[in-house]
Amino acid sequence: MKITSAQFIKGVVGTDAIFDNGIPQVAFIGRSNVGKSSTINFLTHADGLARISSFPGRTTEINVFLINNKVYLVDLPGYGFARANLEGRQRILDLIRWYLLDSPYQQKKVVLIIDAEVGPTESDHEMLRLLEEKGKDIVIAANKIDKVRKSHLKQQIKKIEEAFVGHRVIPYSAKDKIGVRELTDVLLGS
Repeated sequence: MKITSAQFIKGVVGTDAIFDNGIPQVAFIGRSNVGKSSTINFLTHADGLARISSFPGRTTEINVFLINNKVYLVDLPGYGFARANLEGRQRILDLIRWYLLDSPYQQKKVVLIIDAEVGPTESDHEMLRLLEEKGKDIVIAANKIDKVRKSHLKQQIKKIEEAFVGHRVIPYSAKDKIGVRELTDVLLGS
C-alpha cells in the first residue's frame, strides 16, 4: 500500500473530539532530535508536513495528520533533552504521558523511533517500559542507519534487536530509502 495523501489536521494539547471519531491512530514517539519529523516527511512524501528544526524539543503539541483519509499519524513531542526550561520540559513529558498512558485513546500502533547510530538510550528504555506496561503494540524504527559505518551496521542492528526483544525492529533511512515500505505498512496496516 502507498501513501497517496497526507494532511495536517491540528495540534492538540489535551482532550479533543478528533480522537473520538473512530479513525485509527498510529503514534510516532522518540527522543528529541532523533529525526522524527524527517521520518514523517519522507514517509508521507510531503516535505514540510512535520516541522523540522535543529533545536531539540521544538514540537510542543501533539500534531495530528490524516493519511490516505483513513488513519491518523499522531506526532508526539520528543522526550529527553529539549531546549526549554524545566517547566516546559515537564509540560511536554506530561502531554506525552497523558496521551499514551493515561488518556482513554487507543493507538493501533506506537512507533518508537530511536537513533540507530547512538543505539537505545536510557530514556528510550524507560519509554519502552512504560508503553509495555500499558500493553501498547510497539514497533521500533531504527532511524538514521545511513550514519552507521557499513562495517558495524549488522552488529548495531543486532544490538538494537536484542535491546528490544519481542518487538519488530525496522532499520530506517530516509536518505538511503531503507525501511520506507515496511514503515508505510505499519502505518497503513497492511
